[in-house]
Amino acid sequence: MVYEKTHDLLELAILMQSNREGVSLNDIMQNFAVSRRTAERMRNMILERFPQTEEIVGENNTKRWYIPQGTLKDFIQFSAEELSVLETAVTMFDKKQMQGKKDVLQKLIAKIRANIKPDVYRRIEPDAEALLEAEGFICRAGPKLKINDEILETIRRAILECHQIRIKYYNKNSGKYSYNTLDPYGFLYGERNHYLVARHSDGYAGNEVRNFILSNIEKVEILGQPFQMVADFDLKQYAMEAFGAFHERPFDVEWLFDAETAAEAAQYEFHPQQETVKNPDGTLTVKFRAGGRMEMDWHLYTWGKHVKVIKPEDWYDEKE
Repeated sequence: MVYEKTHDLLELAILMQSNREGVSLNDIMQNFAVSRRTAERMRNMILERFPQTEEIVGENNTKRWYIPQGTLKDFIQFSAEELSVLETAVTMFDKKQMQGKKDVLQKLIAKIRANIKPDVYRRIEPDAEALLEAEGFICRAGPKLKINDEILETIRRAILECHQIRIKYYNKNSGKYSYNTLDPYGFLYGERNHYLVARHSDGYAGNEVRNFILSNIEKVEILGQPFQMVADFDLKQYAMEAFGAFHERPFDVEWLFDAETAAEAAQYEFHPQQETVKNPDGTLTVKFRAGGRMEMDWHLYTWGKHVKVIKPEDWYDEKE
């Protein structure tokens, strides 16, 4: 509890320095979910420890407090998770072909890294790289299910620590809950669902790596038991075996786009390892290897009659 209060006070001090308009008691109450009395105590403790804090009277005589720039330069450091989130954002901008924003963010990351103390950077860099490795992003526009942030952070911590977790999981097919002990490997973010990539610790399901819908995880607990990831497992390669994030055994895919939409289709990357061929008749052939029939169906539907599935050869048979 003492640690949490100290953490909140440091966060409040950072908030007061970063907001040049100052921070009011209502701001403290909202940001830290505390009562007005607690907000007043937090403010008073900041005033005691940072007497250079300035008081600003704003609209409607509302008092706000501001800590001058530079006051906290020896207190503020960056965590492995914060760095990994920024690096992940770079990846997202790259996939969205937003080069301008990507370049700006990379410059920001470089400035942040330059300001991290060398001993701190050596300590957090391996964790930042591990978290970035665990975030298997597949970014597409569309509605997303909400995920409990506390559950996500707990799983991230377990991945960093290489500790098994126990989850309470809702199976929408059976309508029942189950408890699963898992070795968590990473995340995949898809068009409709986001997934935890994990393996059953007890060898259930033949030790295969499986996907668990993050929004269906109701509870998670980190266990004291460490685990060792399967030596030849690669999350990026695993992600490439699927179209979207729903994972199943990959198969050869070949799509033929008609001449009317070939130019438009040529601008898309349907799969990171795709092969495209511009045919003499103006059509476009796209080939890749992946699983995920249902997500392919969802995407093909948007192209309507302008695309034909050549492989798998039984594609339309299965739809009948």
